[in-house]
Amino acid sequence: MSLSDNELDPEIEIFVHLATAQDAREWARKWDDKTLVGINDPSPYGYSRAEKMGCRVTFSQAMPEWFGQRMLRLAVRSLFGFDFIHAWRNAHLMKGADAVWTHTESQFLAVAALLRLRGNEKKRPRLIGQAVWLFDNWKKLSFVHRWIYGWLIKDLDVLIIHSEENARIARELFPKTRVELVLFGIPNERPEPLRIQTSGPIKVLCLGNDRDRDWKTAIRALGNQAGLELTIVSSSAKRHLTTNAPNIRIITVSNNTELRALFAESTLMLVPLKPNMHASGITVVQEAALLGLPILATDTGGLRSYFDDESVVYVPPHDADAILAAVRRIGGQPELRERLALAAQTRATSGEIGCDRYICRHVELTSDVLNRSVVRT
Repeated sequence: MSLSDNELDPEIEIFVHLATAQDAREWARKWDDKTLVGINDPSPYGYSRAEKMGCRVTFSQAMPEWFGQRMLRLAVRSLFGFDFIHAWRNAHLMKGADAVWTHTESQFLAVAALLRLRGNEKKRPRLIGQAVWLFDNWKKLSFVHRWIYGWLIKDLDVLIIHSEENARIARELFPKTRVELVLFGIPNERPEPLRIQTSGPIKVLCLGNDRDRDWKTAIRALGNQAGLELTIVSSSAKRHLTTNAPNIRIITVSNNTELRALFAESTLMLVPLKPNMHASGITVVQEAALLGLPILATDTGGLRSYFDDESVVYVPPHDADAILAAVRRIGGQPELRERLALAAQTRATSGEIGCDRYICRHVELTSDVLNRSVVRT
């Protein structure tokens, strides 16, 4: 139910603290230049959408730095596992905010450490932290790092998690911390017609730079297979993996025109993943759904919270034979591809996931911890 303007409290002041590489000014420049690859929002991850929900949003800034300053910042980040100096440089910008939002653990740990050092200020912003990889790696961390991170996590007002698997672990480790599952979403307002190829070779498309992409299994599954072509779009995939597989290429793209051309010529999207708990690959799955490609993905990371068996074909981790069999089955049945693509696109545009819903959940949670009624719908 919408709230009338005279029922609303004053705007919530939100400071979004992002990594230096996601500086909002640089993001906007790339958006204007059309070099921001993928389905994106004019603001980083769509956080500025909170402004239509009763918030005023400002972003962290990547400050100019000399070589020595950058080396020091990176050294401190390597030592502690979070970018404290970047947070320190933005301390004056987050002053006065009602709440600080962060996009990954590197940012919320840094802000929590900064707030600890600043002591008992009259107005401490609420901290809404978001973890992506932290709990995948928790057992591998040193005792010192686990102690520091645990100490800082206690200062979070809300810990946002994108995967039910990660949320379960976070709740077990930090039963006194408010942990909320918030499904990550991308702009879904402009779905495109389904892309159902009916002739020619089966052209499989893979995208991504995530650390948990399982390129080795994908290449082992589809390399040197007659009638199959695999295109991997990645800056992290190792090109030597395709040395003996002439039907596979690894490339990069610099703009959306190149990316859309690849979608237009492809038969299906493959998202091969190593076992993980943080919904790795969900951005690409949503992009493929919105752009009308049927999807084959590894069954890991909690992707089923986003897309069920009716909309995505799932295979077990590290199973090259299952990938090959599924590619042959999907590629050989246009009717199946159309059914899968339609189901995935329907889910992606349902309003249960997507950028607006993702940002709205942030605002709802922030309003709750502030006890303010400001969410406009």
